[in-house]
Amino acid sequence: MTEINLEEEKKALTREYKQLLRISYQTLTAEDKKLIRKAFDVAVEAHKDQRRKSGEAYIFHPIGVAKIVASEIGLGPTAIAASLLHDVVEDTPITIEDIEKQFNPKIAQLVEGLTKISQVKKDMNISMQAENFRKMLLTLNDDVRVILIKIADRLHNMQTMDSMPDYKQVKIASETLYIYAPLAHRLGLYNIKTKLEDLGLKYTEPKIFDDIVSKIKETKEEQDEYIKLVSNVLKKTLNEEGIDYVIKGRPKSIYSIRRKMLTQNVTFDEVYDKFALRIIYKSNPHEEKFLAWKIYSIVTDHYRPSPSRLRDWISSPKSTGYEALHITVMGPKGRWVEIQVRSERMDEIAEKGYAAHYKYKQGAAEENGLDVWLNLLKEALENSETNAVDFVEDFKMNLYAKEIFVFTPKGEIKSLPKGATSLDFAFSIHSEIGIKTRGTRVNGKLVQLNHELKSGDQIEVITSANQKPTINWLDYVTTSRAKNKIRNVLNEDTKKIAEEGRELLTRKLKHLKIILSEAVINELVVFFKLKTSLDLFYRIGIGAIENQQLKDYAAQKSNTLINFFKNKIKRSPSSAPENIHKQELSSNYDLLVFGKEQDRLDYKLSACCNPIPGDDVFGFVTINEGIKIHKKDCPNAIAMQSNYAYRIMQAKWIDSSQQEFKAILKITGMDTLGLTNELTKIISNQMHVNIQSIALSGDAGIFYGQVTVVVQNNTILKKLIDNIKKIDGIEKVTRVYKN
Repeated sequence: MTEINLEEEKKALTREYKQLLRISYQTLTAEDKKLIRKAFDVAVEAHKDQRRKSGEAYIFHPIGVAKIVASEIGLGPTAIAASLLHDVVEDTPITIEDIEKQFNPKIAQLVEGLTKISQVKKDMNISMQAENFRKMLLTLNDDVRVILIKIADRLHNMQTMDSMPDYKQVKIASETLYIYAPLAHRLGLYNIKTKLEDLGLKYTEPKIFDDIVSKIKETKEEQDEYIKLVSNVLKKTLNEEGIDYVIKGRPKSIYSIRRKMLTQNVTFDEVYDKFALRIIYKSNPHEEKFLAWKIYSIVTDHYRPSPSRLRDWISSPKSTGYEALHITVMGPKGRWVEIQVRSERMDEIAEKGYAAHYKYKQGAAEENGLDVWLNLLKEALENSETNAVDFVEDFKMNLYAKEIFVFTPKGEIKSLPKGATSLDFAFSIHSEIGIKTRGTRVNGKLVQLNHELKSGDQIEVITSANQKPTINWLDYVTTSRAKNKIRNVLNEDTKKIAEEGRELLTRKLKHLKIILSEAVINELVVFFKLKTSLDLFYRIGIGAIENQQLKDYAAQKSNTLINFFKNKIKRSPSSAPENIHKQELSSNYDLLVFGKEQDRLDYKLSACCNPIPGDDVFGFVTINEGIKIHKKDCPNAIAMQSNYAYRIMQAKWIDSSQQEFKAILKITGMDTLGLTNELTKIISNQMHVNIQSIALSGDAGIFYGQVTVVVQNNTILKKLIDNIKKIDGIEKVTRVYKN
């Protein structure tokens, strides 16, 4: 590199530094500027010998990140300094301790958080990648600014990755669309979210991206003309009313146009609201709402609004803190136009998110949407016992979910993701209320627990001390908070049943002259084709393994020589009996069911991908061979799903011992005093039996009863029938198969 180039580089560095101070959203004091200058000097010195793939001096990257943090996210001097230093610990001999000594503990903490995120190997499989995201989200517990700087770092990398090889570009872009864009959205950084999405599309689907960009350019003149036409009509009245405002045209993002083309299956020309108008008005806090509705009134005087597309986020701001009125109106030439109405304060919050909140908060009593969300996030992270991939999928769904606004019985407003159910609502109030939910009323009417809520619904939760979640509840909820809580309770129940099962197994084996030991447990696990000791104890606890099967095991055990070789081949001793408190849930998925109702149908396993129990699968209805089962990642899956979508059936493996079955019992006897009480007591006290419905009546001294119960297997049902028969006065108990 020549001297002249180095000289040019120095000048460019000075320009960048001055610009960083000039574009900062927050007012910087002399002390602040001193701090930023010091961080700048340390970073320049530390990175002096490093260059990026493009040949550019590496220092331009931390400066680029600091500029995004200063102007687009709007953070203050501490975050700007941390952005300048964010790579020094990872790439140079400088340590966290050095930063703490030279600067302050807060900057050191932010840099440490950013270094932790970076120190994960880049070429990882999906589950490691998901685990990495979970760790990254945990840094939110320390300081939300770590994530904000990380998002700025990702944006700058996306803006400057032209020199990278294709496969790396695609990997980084996919990761950006997978988690960073949704995070930016959730933190209220709409500008950055749009840039991340558009850049993500540029590298994952370059042809489509270029095609949309060129079409936007072609139609730009026509669109500008159209926006001018609408603006001029509105300006006249807004001026007459003395409102202080600016009108901006806002083209739709490339990514959102692409998404509309896909979801609505339309061409570029058929995407109807490719552009929007934004009216930003000046106002004091007292008149803000009044002026927004005044502008709404002016807009709708000139253009007919679509009533179904009015979005009022002024009366009920989004949980990200976003406030605005969105009105979709029929403009000239029969075209729909979206008009967004925001005050300057609302506009700043929409652009800067977190930082603008704190500028305008000024000790407001109402808790900030971001704080509420961070608290919910911490809870989800702390309680997350699911695998990392499921966690990230759940988390992502809640990040991007559109919101609905519902009311408690007292009229308090609550925000939930679109698609949330009445059971989700119960868990959103408090997890203890969720766990004890017996029923829910929506707008005064009793509804099912999986009833999907709509904005404006008022929900009342009915609880019962005896209520417990069942495995079906996981299908009734959509929020990760509710799912985590339900899983935790189910896991605890499974462990309790397993502990009872272990004691029961010890007693049963004693009768067969066998002492329960680690070796015996391992033999039993192999004998019953299970995977863990927890599976074994759980099945004994619910009665899925019967006495005769244990006798068969004892008979086989007596032939020690054969048994010795079998064990050698099949399994080496592993889990000790005391290990059942560990998290080893049943993974013995041996039963394949279809559709939402979990029907059992005949099927064949396909030869092209050889699915085995436990795999993610789907059913494909063939013409001659009935239902064939394919793995979801089968090489033929995409072709089948795109060409024969109507023949695809949902299918999944389930654990047959965890299934619940419905049985109807008809009971007759003598109508004696206290019989009803005795009967309900016997059923309620029977372990692992849920009463679904009960109808009792008496006629001229004869007692009639019909009870519908939900049990896990036939053994439990037989025990229940035997116990009912023992009640004094009961004549007959029969199982019926139809109501």
